[in-house]
Amino acid sequence: MVWRGHEVHVVTGYPNYPEGILYEGYGKGKHIDEVINGVKIHRCFTIPRESGTLKRMLNYYSYAISASAYVLSKKCVSSDGKSFDVVFCNQLSPVMMADAAIAYKKKYKVPIIMYCLDLWPESLIAGGITRESIIYKYYHLVSKRIYKKMNKILITSRMFSKYLTNEFGIADEVIEYLPQYAEGIFELMPVKPENGVFDFMFAGNIGAVQSVETIIKAAELLKEEPIKFHIVGGGSDLERLQALGANLDNVIFYGRRPVEEMPEFYAKADAMLVTLAADPVLSLTLPGKVQSYMAVGKPIIGSIDGETRKVIDDAKCGFCGEAENAEQLAENIKKFINVADKNIMGQNARKYYEENFEEKLFMDMLEMKFS
Repeated sequence: MVWRGHEVHVVTGYPNYPEGILYEGYGKGKHIDEVINGVKIHRCFTIPRESGTLKRMLNYYSYAISASAYVLSKKCVSSDGKSFDVVFCNQLSPVMMADAAIAYKKKYKVPIIMYCLDLWPESLIAGGITRESIIYKYYHLVSKRIYKKMNKILITSRMFSKYLTNEFGIADEVIEYLPQYAEGIFELMPVKPENGVFDFMFAGNIGAVQSVETIIKAAELLKEEPIKFHIVGGGSDLERLQALGANLDNVIFYGRRPVEEMPEFYAKADAMLVTLAADPVLSLTLPGKVQSYMAVGKPIIGSIDGETRKVIDDAKCGFCGEAENAEQLAENIKKFINVADKNIMGQNARKYYEENFEEKLFMDMLEMKFS
């Protein structure tokens, strides 16, 4: 947006994701201002998330409180000393990160546009919280309060709309679809040269929600086939899955890698894998990796329900089976191997990306929402 002539300020916390440890040079309870690519960054006090429920809660609330205090101060103004025209809230987890935006809206009477990437309180389910628990019910009330304060909610999956309407009574006219885009480093790649082995790759976070275990189980079923499974990423479930796949010669773990290296990894794959746990709310999501997979023109094999399956089917860029169904995943992998012209699927993926997920399309639409 800076390159489009807008003045942009970002209120955020200390960088500590994904390891939960503060980056060097940040912290010590100080407010930090810096400029990155023309964007004025205001970093508010944040307790690093580290590990454990208590630390995570302290991380969540320390930012919500310190950021709210900052936006209400006289320091939070544009370069001409006036209030900002609009507040854009990039809503991941927790939903309470929007409290600072709400505080600013209340004081200056400016609209808030939320970009909803994680549905709350449903994201708590991934941490083992049940829908019958007091914690879930409390955050259901918190989420309703926050979502109701938004002037516009941009959703990354079309299926979010029904949830927000049914759960919180959000009006249809408040909700608009705006899918994520892939980073510019993900460009169309040549087809992988034949080497006698079919290479399938999963790239991204490895937690309970991603159900990468389904891939390991499929690899067990396909261990006699000329197939390799490449798992790139880190997360809370990585060590358990490494142990689960320790005796499988066809599974390779690479750990977490810098995003700059990902195109090099993608180039080695015949097709990409996307998996999610079997859950009715998770099925509403469209993992951001799908856009990256499509951007490089790779076919996609999924063990996933709902929105992602619909996108893959609409794009005609791969095959999908039920979430957590290793047998179906193995069958779809064999089905893909026997496809005569796999290149068509990759071309379809890229075409769908260009028509739906390109960065320019995203920025054009977002700029329209601001006006």
